[in-house]
Amino acid sequence: MAVALLFAFLPKPASDSFPASGLPDSAESAQIAELLKGFPSADTTVGILVYSHSEASLTTAERAAIADSATALASGSTVPDAVRPQFSDDGTAALVAVPLSSATVEKDVSAAATELRDTATRGLPNGLTAQLTGPVGFQDDIANSFAGADFRLLLVTVVVVAVLLIVTYRSPVLWIIPLAVVGAADGLAGVVVRALAEPLGLTVDASISGILSVLVFGAGTNYALLLVARYREELTRTPDRFRAMRTAYTSAGPAIAASGGTVALSLITLLLASLSSNRALGFACAVGVVVAILFALIALPAALVVCGRGLFWPFVPRAGEHADDRADTTGPAEGSRARAGASASGLTTREAHGFWASLGRRVSHRPLIVTVSAVVGLGVLSLGLSGYAVGLSQTAQLLGRPDSVTAQTVIDRSFSAGLTSSTTVLAPTAVAEQAETIARSARGVESATLGEAHDGLTRISVSLGSEPESDAAFRSVEALRTAYADAGGQVARSLVGGSDATALDTNNAAKHDQDLVIPIILAIVFVVLLILLRSLVAPVILIASVLATFFASLGASMFLFTHVFGFDALDSNVTLFAFLFLVALGVDYNIFLTTRAREEAGRHGTREGMIRALASTGAVITSAGILLAAVFAVLGVLPVVALTQIGVIVCIGVLLDTLVVRTVLVPALVFLLRDAFWWPSKPHRSGLHA
Repeated sequence: MAVALLFAFLPKPASDSFPASGLPDSAESAQIAELLKGFPSADTTVGILVYSHSEASLTTAERAAIADSATALASGSTVPDAVRPQFSDDGTAALVAVPLSSATVEKDVSAAATELRDTATRGLPNGLTAQLTGPVGFQDDIANSFAGADFRLLLVTVVVVAVLLIVTYRSPVLWIIPLAVVGAADGLAGVVVRALAEPLGLTVDASISGILSVLVFGAGTNYALLLVARYREELTRTPDRFRAMRTAYTSAGPAIAASGGTVALSLITLLLASLSSNRALGFACAVGVVVAILFALIALPAALVVCGRGLFWPFVPRAGEHADDRADTTGPAEGSRARAGASASGLTTREAHGFWASLGRRVSHRPLIVTVSAVVGLGVLSLGLSGYAVGLSQTAQLLGRPDSVTAQTVIDRSFSAGLTSSTTVLAPTAVAEQAETIARSARGVESATLGEAHDGLTRISVSLGSEPESDAAFRSVEALRTAYADAGGQVARSLVGGSDATALDTNNAAKHDQDLVIPIILAIVFVVLLILLRSLVAPVILIASVLATFFASLGASMFLFTHVFGFDALDSNVTLFAFLFLVALGVDYNIFLTTRAREEAGRHGTREGMIRALASTGAVITSAGILLAAVFAVLGVLPVVALTQIGVIVCIGVLLDTLVVRTVLVPALVFLLRDAFWWPSKPHRSGLHA
């Protein structure tokens, strides 16, 4: 009823489909964007139509058709006289720039782009194509990439989670409850986030909504798996399902709360970021994780108890079915002692002699060899970092070949690569000519033209010779800014902005956010582990293991991106987001393992406690890790390179963390350090096993 009321009465503002960078006011490109609002041409954007016929030269009839098309396009332009065809020197392509009202385009980008395409293609001869690029074209293609993103991501995520839950639980019924609870959490999280974001001045776009759903489903299902596994374990020990849930809740609840709290606190650090898009993502995902925790600790236990034991059909747990086969993982010789001292943390014979207990014993016999082998393996994967690069060009940000990318390729081949980008210089009017001269002589600049003046500033339109948002374009922008700064006097007050400058400032702001947020996240994780495990050594070891996982997954992903996917670099925010999700979520599994190990160590000692913890949590944590990796891989269904990169890195990292680090490396380190792992505290050991 409470959830239904929240769904009914919380405001539901529409989300923006086009993701904005949200540069801070101190960025030079942001300052120019604000100053340009006062210029007469402030409300102007441009749609660029590119006409081509393979690589063959345009015929006379095709040139005439392009001229007629330009005339038709001029009727919808804010400056009709400026709409004229420009033919390439090689005669294979033509370009028509159509000035449009920014307000009209922003109101409905899709409608404006569709009208331009329909007008441009109407009546063209067979074989002659017209494709839209430039600011309007790229904005429309990006918006289309996110169109229906919520539904596609949700559908694929639900299918993936449902299949994996059915395989994990081996029940045609049980999976429905966790999926329904997590699905309700995801729906409510989206409503709460949108209701709170607008008053806080945050913009939640389709990309943020997509990541939010993936995170809530991934984290929420992980928490559900842990609780259900412990609940099922307790059902084999008591006929009272309420008592079984209380025991499971008091055992798994703190680990779930600590794990989710770590993720939420790590995400909320993004509120310190300079990019508003980062702040919005951090806020949205932190709220989503909190909602997932609440549903996992309130709605899920109630639903499981109400449904009873039959929910586990056909493998219904019965009280006492393992009561007489408690066994110690040290071997059959001590079985009688284990049965005599069976407690709530005892293991069944199946667990004690199963795969995970056997693996734990093998690791405990050769911990040094296992540690060295795992570290070397992670180090080899980290070698892929030699190709680490950040910053995608405009045409490399979308998967596939949308019109804007294909048209830009034609422009790169037949015209100047920087023709479609807009670089603007605002200089004091008194020194405008000097500023123009400096711009003409700057590296990478093809032309500079004086434009309109307003309020003591003159606009200079600069054309670069490089592909938009490429490294070469960024170097040209930096060269321009350096040239003005070195000139001194009033010219030094000149500002350089435009699309390339905005992309450069966004990359710089993302680097600043990364350098600021990552140390804070590590500090938060350390403090949480310190409080939870009451140890100084354990947090250091666990954080080091997660960092090793991050660098290995990033290195392996860079190799795949470069040699398989064909991505030249990472998007500007990918490293920060991948680190955030991997460290925060990766620590989850270590928390699940080490809290159980500490509980067992109090009864059986550190070595035996870790073997027991691995035996009892191995299956459920591995299932959770595989599920989380699969859920993040779902981000690849969207044709956006940045989301694909995040999904791949987190998927590889979670699998490494689940199958290598948490499975063998952390246990091996515990076996090497023994009780020193818990220093300065020492788990209390009962008299039976002391």
